[in-house]
Amino acid sequence: MLNIKSNKKKPYQFLAWFSSLSILLGALLASLAPELYMHHFFFMFGNGLLAITAYLWKENSLLVLNSGLFLIYIIGIFYEYI
Repeated sequence: MLNIKSNKKKPYQFLAWFSSLSILLGALLASLAPELYMHHFFFMFGNGLLAITAYLWKENSLLVLNSGLFLIYIIGIFYEYI
């Protein structure tokens, strides 16, 4: 018997792509203008949205990774501004 995988897409692809775009924009800002410190906000938004998406997908490894990165960026923002 053959095991045939379906090519069914996961739901919430828009959220995943939008958050990935935010992370890429944050990386671009971190490379081109790190002194502005705005990249943390893009990373925080992107990883927070990916954490929500991972929860909706029931992907625990992605949920832990993106939640952890979200918290790291929150700590960085508090460290810089407070």
